[in-house]
Amino acid sequence: MLEELRITGLGVIEDTTLPLTGGMNVITGETGAGKTMVVTGLGLLFGGRADAGRVRADPGRAMVEGRLRLAGATATAVHARIVDAGGEPDDDGSVLLSRTVTVEGRSRAHVAGRSMPVSMLAEVGEQVLAVHGQSDQLRLLRPAEQRAALDRFGGAEHEKLLESLRESYAGWRRVCDDLADRRRNARERNQEADLLRLGLDEITRVDPQPGEDEELKAEAQRLEHAEGLRTAAQTAQHCVAGAAEPTDEMADVTTLLGHARRTLEAQAGVDRTLGDLSVRLEEVATLVGDVAAELSGYLAALDADPARLQVIYERRAALRGLTRKYADDVDGVIAWAERARTRLSDLDSSDDLLDELDRERQRLAGEVAELAARLSAARREAATRFAEQVTVELAGLAMPHARIEVAVLPRPAGRSEPTLTVDGVEVGVGPDGADEVELRLLAHPGAPALPLQRGASGGELSRVMLAIEVVFAGSGGPPTLVFDEVDAGVGGQAAVEIGRRLARLARSHQVLVVTHLPQVAAFADRHLVVAKDTGGAVTTSGVRMVEDTERARELARMLAGLPDSDLGIAHAEELLAVAARERRP
Repeated sequence: MLEELRITGLGVIEDTTLPLTGGMNVITGETGAGKTMVVTGLGLLFGGRADAGRVRADPGRAMVEGRLRLAGATATAVHARIVDAGGEPDDDGSVLLSRTVTVEGRSRAHVAGRSMPVSMLAEVGEQVLAVHGQSDQLRLLRPAEQRAALDRFGGAEHEKLLESLRESYAGWRRVCDDLADRRRNARERNQEADLLRLGLDEITRVDPQPGEDEELKAEAQRLEHAEGLRTAAQTAQHCVAGAAEPTDEMADVTTLLGHARRTLEAQAGVDRTLGDLSVRLEEVATLVGDVAAELSGYLAALDADPARLQVIYERRAALRGLTRKYADDVDGVIAWAERARTRLSDLDSSDDLLDELDRERQRLAGEVAELAARLSAARREAATRFAEQVTVELAGLAMPHARIEVAVLPRPAGRSEPTLTVDGVEVGVGPDGADEVELRLLAHPGAPALPLQRGASGGELSRVMLAIEVVFAGSGGPPTLVFDEVDAGVGGQAAVEIGRRLARLARSHQVLVVTHLPQVAAFADRHLVVAKDTGGAVTTSGVRMVEDTERARELARMLAGLPDSDLGIAHAEELLAVAARERRP
């Protein structure tokens, strides 16, 4: 859950801290006091878009900080992602988040003590928080959102089926696009392929080997300077191991080392130091012997072969012909040939390949149609359960005669998307299947089933949204739910029922509610009030927690605008007593 939220320099809020608890947290206050800034702050903390216009001129930046304490699978997933990004949760398992926005619009984010991209806050937010406001109600009116809501309700197996369809659809569209491109651009492809084949034929005739140009260059240098190399090697060998002719009187290194070693060895009994040095001279003599042997082998292999040198010149000329056309060196030429072969396979527009691609297109089309049919059936089954559960919740929200229907309809063909035959009907198909989903409301018996955007008033839409969230909560979802005045347009008994439902949600989730209804606020486990201070030159707002008599006075203000009215306080205390009884398990 979110344990604490601190907001600084945002809108009318100068600096305030919201101590939050598990269960139901309610935020109330006069209109314009800054309740919306709390939700705005939450949005910033979890990666929402920054609006520099909401930053206070003094101090010139807004900061939102929060402390998360998670449990279970959510904690494991979030902590793993944070550690992978370089952060480190606190020893007690909590995670500190912060977001700073300046008046110039610059934004910075920190997660678990490390500076990170704002997108990281959004990743965390997707797993721990869901915000529902009046804009979310409007979003629910879109067919795509209604389909997504039904898919979310369908569960894990439903999501796997949807993902399988998306993968098959993507493969089908790739093959369709590839086949169409090969047919449409056959002439240009054939021209490009001819040029590539000419280059490959030339390279194949020369058959360059990796690193061959450098090896030939080194060999050519040895052959061109063979006499100089021979003289140098012979002189070195003479100095190290002696001349080949025994009449040569020049002492060689091997003979001198042997004489020095024997001289020192003769005195080793007198002084051990000379004995140690004689051993080291023996090691030197062994190394010199190895060098002499290698020089002998070098001389034996050294050959001034004019014919071989001519062959190398010709080979290097052939390689230079390739490097002038295709790359800077032989390795680059070989890489060009590999790319050309790959490109040739891409350019292939032969009848055999086109037939093969057409068969693959038909196979994938059948696979997509089959998965779309299975997904449609799964959606119809989920739609029945979803409608029944939402209808039950609506009955508890003072809409006892209302009923929700979820229509799963074939998507009409003829739009910009491709068409397939699914369950014997030609339909439009997209990555999310071949269905259109529509939530319909029957407001009372005998009323027609109308789409939500036509059949629901503002208050009814608020209750439908809350009913849907209650149903979703039973199947998991983020641990923290935020409701920003979703009870707008609702009053009386319906308001009490909304409070009851939110309290029920709070048994399994942390719930934050911004409300203007005392009937809802009465059910809170923690009641926070946003209060405006107009005593100074600049209007500011702060948040305080109210309990006992202060809470009754706040509810009385919400009821009648008279916080000190005895009747209002009595009514508020009665509301609190009813809510306390309702919250008991």
